[in-house]
Amino acid sequence: MKNFLTGFRYFTSGFALISKPRLRRFVIIPLLINILLFAGLLWVATQWITEIAHYLVQLLPIWLEWLSFLVWPIFIIASLLLVFFSFSVIANFLAAPFNSLLAETTEQYLTGKTIQGGWKQIIKDTLPSLWAELRKLFYYLLRIIPLGILFLIPVINLAAPVLWTLFGMWMMAIQYADYPMANQRIFFREQRKRLRKKRMVSLGFGAAVMLFTLIPVINFFVMPVAVCGATRMWVKEPHLHNKA
Repeated sequence: MKNFLTGFRYFTSGFALISKPRLRRFVIIPLLINILLFAGLLWVATQWITEIAHYLVQLLPIWLEWLSFLVWPIFIIASLLLVFFSFSVIANFLAAPFNSLLAETTEQYLTGKTIQGGWKQIIKDTLPSLWAELRKLFYYLLRIIPLGILFLIPVINLAAPVLWTLFGMWMMAIQYADYPMANQRIFFREQRKRLRKKRMVSLGFGAAVMLFTLIPVINFFVMPVAVCGATRMWVKEPHLHNKA
């Protein structure tokens, strides 16, 4: 539990970091992407979640109508998680080059060391950054599809939201730890190995990302806050620097 709370605090420390004058200018573009994309997805979600949930309830035979009280919350939780993941994947895909620069500047601020990079390196790394986002998306889809199927299996579907949430916490840790680690030329497969060394720290960080994404207004700041928090986690956790 101590490690879980440590991971949680790494995320919340990002709120103080994004207010630093040296880092503020690198937060603007990710913040704008967050606001526009989240507002759009939220509007779309409100249009279809209720309608589809109502349709699913109508499909139940009369003798199973009592299950409607389970169908509604399960479907709504699944839909919100789907919107959450879609938002995170798309927003990070669009903002990947800017998040890399934010992570680099944050690491310089935290360590006082000069890191070779800057705008020229970010531009050079744009295609590799986008490719890394696609790899994470592929990794996510390969696992989320069978998790989604669990919602269709009676009894087991009661545990599906819990499993989906745990997987979401893990994905958020991978998503944001990628930026400081990729700046050090540590890529997807190796990132996962290193994050597993202290899985509870990673899950605590991911839980904080998911929780704050659900809070109106504050959720607009989650992406830059998470990048800064993940960079602090990278700097402060020695196990992340050791090859798995």
